[in-house]
Amino acid sequence: MTAASESSAHNGSAIPRGQGGDALSIAAREIFAERGYHGASIRDIAKRAGLSLSALYYWHSSKQELFAGLLEDSVNDYVQACDAALRDCGDDPAERLSAIVRATVDYRVRRRVESTIAVREIRNLEDEHARRLGALRESATRLFQDIIDDGVRRGEFRCEHPAEARRAIQAACNAIPQWYDPERDVGAAELADRYVAIALRVVGA
Repeated sequence: MTAASESSAHNGSAIPRGQGGDALSIAAREIFAERGYHGASIRDIAKRAGLSLSALYYWHSSKQELFAGLLEDSVNDYVQACDAALRDCGDDPAERLSAIVRATVDYRVRRRVESTIAVREIRNLEDEHARRLGALRESATRLFQDIIDDGVRRGEFRCEHPAEARRAIQAACNAIPQWYDPERDVGAAELADRYVAIALRVVGA
């Protein structure tokens, strides 16, 4: 059996071959956002995705595996975006801080739903998944801290408390999904410009 062969009993439409995993991820994101981890059921996620339960279990063995996979995919996307942004700039600390802040703002705008789910529901991860996700998030935090520490060493950042500066910048960026509305607020590029300016002031660039 393949997931692509399954169709929804509720709408009668087949999921295009090879797209069952994508449909499942979208459905899980919506259901977890609407109902929380404990309020979400595997059956409702499968129904929203247009898949049978057997097709869902082809992709994920449990609700926990599906939930963890959703969060890990999102954080991996963020880490990769940061890495790509830093590869495209030089070694100037201000340029690098600007790049990683832009990548973070862009991610928080693009992944508003996943970001909100993580804040509200991450406590529901089982230990194994929590440790793996924690390691991914720590790698992103280390990128920020290394840039700020380098700027302080070079005398380009006049910052007495580098760790607190990093926390303040990350906290500001991480809060974006809680209030940002793309239809009412500034565009992502303008928002990133503003947050870059704020970050540079925080570190005393």
